[in-house]
Amino acid sequence: MTAKILRGRVLTFVAEPSGADDHASYRYLEDGAVVVEHGKIVSVGEWHEGLKQLVAPKAEVIDHRPGLLMAGFIDTHIHYPQMQVIGSYAKDLLEWLNIYTFVEEQRFADAGHAARIASLFCDELVRYGTTTAAVYCSVHPQSADAFFAEARKRDMRMIAGKIMMDRNAPDELLDTPQRGYDESKALLEKWDGVGRLHYAITPRFALTSTHEQMEMTQDLVRQFPDAYMQTHVNESLGEIAFAKELFPNLPDYVGIYEHYGLLGPRTLLGHCIHMNDREIDAMSETGSVAVFCPTSNLFIGSGLFDRERLMASNVRIGVATDVGGGTSYSMLRTLDEGYKVLQLRGQRMSPLESFFMMTLGNARALSLENTIGTLAPGADADIVVLDARALPHMTLKMEQVETLTEELFLLQTCGDDRVIAETYVAGEAAKARLS
Repeated sequence: MTAKILRGRVLTFVAEPSGADDHASYRYLEDGAVVVEHGKIVSVGEWHEGLKQLVAPKAEVIDHRPGLLMAGFIDTHIHYPQMQVIGSYAKDLLEWLNIYTFVEEQRFADAGHAARIASLFCDELVRYGTTTAAVYCSVHPQSADAFFAEARKRDMRMIAGKIMMDRNAPDELLDTPQRGYDESKALLEKWDGVGRLHYAITPRFALTSTHEQMEMTQDLVRQFPDAYMQTHVNESLGEIAFAKELFPNLPDYVGIYEHYGLLGPRTLLGHCIHMNDREIDAMSETGSVAVFCPTSNLFIGSGLFDRERLMASNVRIGVATDVGGGTSYSMLRTLDEGYKVLQLRGQRMSPLESFFMMTLGNARALSLENTIGTLAPGADADIVVLDARALPHMTLKMEQVETLTEELFLLQTCGDDRVIAETYVAGEAAKARLS
């Protein structure tokens, strides 16, 4: 891989912003240079004409000015088998699952179909500037094989797992406790640590797993403590009521996962909307991650995430698109809707906080903050280049923009795939290959 020097305005976070004016939380270079070689960032600093000769004489200089260089975006909860479910009308979560999602996911028994969708899925992530995601496959092991093979081919840092579910779904989507265990273990041993891939043990949610399957999931988590564990919790009131019927002797929905030893610092719990105090305390004590999925929660009508309440209890938080319940692959669109959700809650989230969440914040949620989510020597060279003048109305607005935070808020409010000028994956220009 040829060394590269990416020139442009450089923004990277070093800490979580405390508000709109927390300049100590980030590093900004008006004319910066990111030196990349062998898929890693070698150095980050001010541009000067002698840099190429001093640092990397054979490097190619790519001038992205006046573009804004940031760490690639990170999505902490997304379903690749739901690409053709996005934009499907239903009254609530359970209806949406039964009418659309469970039907669509049956198609992933076909390895050829899974491979086609995995390729298109990775294309969309790159198009929207997302370089890492925590991904749900279908119940079929071939769906996970297809996804991992595609991500490996592109040298993407991805987290994924085969869904485990043995009840309350069509027969074609059910495994058994033993088969779910065996297939998950085989996939984990095959793919975890290959290139930049990580495995996530993935019981879909408590509604679709029996006590026996939850116990075998617990066995997997015990055997592979470094693997991720991802599932859903407290998304809708109907779901919560059903969970209570299925596990009547446990205190609450989070308590189900707690009972089976599934909480911990590598546990990603999608949604976390309707939370009681005991559940919040359990998540805080175990270091489990609450994943905020704003476009999905609004689209399905599930409820409004309470960020301030969780933060007050020191619960770790990630943010995610949750396609296909979510309505966009864009982390910019996701944080735009997140801003609106919190406005309705009477809570504020500044542009600095939004961009922190989709980069270093989500990297911290994945315990990968030394690897992704930052532009720093030794980090993966996963980089996005943003152009706040990509659309005519944004160009007009930029005539009045005077600060970095104003520019970030414009990108968040009006941006989509067109403001992503380039996406670098392991130092290679990936979006350019899509055109």
